Amino acid sequence: MPAKINFTLRPVAVVRSPLKHRKSAPRQGREGAPDAWLHVHRKFANALDGLAVGQQLILISWLHRARRTTLKVHPRGNKNAPLAGVFATRSPDRPNPLGLHEVRLLAIDGTRLKVGPLETIDRTPILDIKPTLT
Repeated sequence: MPAKINFTLRPVAVVRSPLKHRKSAPRQGREGAPDAWLHVHRKFANALDGLAVGQQLILISWLHRARRTTLKVHPRGNKNAPLAGVFATRSPDRPNPLGLHEVRLLAIDGTRLKVGPLETIDRTPILDIKPTLT
């Protein structure tokens, strides 16, 4: 059994999106997700140096509306598909609901970043922002 390790994650940004509810959010960004703004906390402003409009980024989010006790789901919500363990799916419902999102940086306005497409709902915490590897 793994040793228990306690740690704290602090969001670096929050998503401001027209998507307000889980049911209205596409399952993946490429499935019709809108653009959204990331409001980066001012204390992380210097961490934005070097970002450029047009760049591909990976966002790591905390899916704050996820059900953390769910261990099995019907993949993509398809009730005709057999149940699968959440580690075999991209379900947002999982023990540690981390989301991975590949987006393009569309605009920079101070500590606000316009990105898209992004399938997360409004007020989703962003834990990290990373450039994709080329």
